[in-house]
Amino acid sequence: QVQLVESGGGLVQAGGSLRLSCTASGNFLSIDTKGWYRQAPGMQRELVAAITSGGAVRYADSVLGRFTISRDAADNTFFLQMNSLRRENRAVYSCLARTLSPLGAFEYWGQGTKVTVSS
Repeated sequence: QVQLVESGGGLVQAGGSLRLSCTASGNFLSIDTKGWYRQAPGMQRELVAAITSGGAVRYADSVLGRFTISRDAADNTFFLQMNSLRRENRAVYSCLARTLSPLGAFEYWGQGTKVTVSS
């Protein structure tokens, strides 16, 4: 089991920056992939960024060059640095941890944090 707690959302002006954090507890060493998803009103949830235990990263095309996913040295907290925010980036952002074991793959989600971007 993995528990995820997010922080860092809020209100920011267009062009500004926010950093989201997601801290894992429990069996966090079993996490293979850490990711950030978002869901805007009326839209489906979409992947924003992900990082594997091997360090491979993946970004949505719309955030390339503006958002950065990273993790701390203890590997139990990961971040989403969001720069040059745009109004269309407003959404509820949720972190995800995916674990792999002989029993299969399991996904754990944070509680979600709202990001509002004003013009």
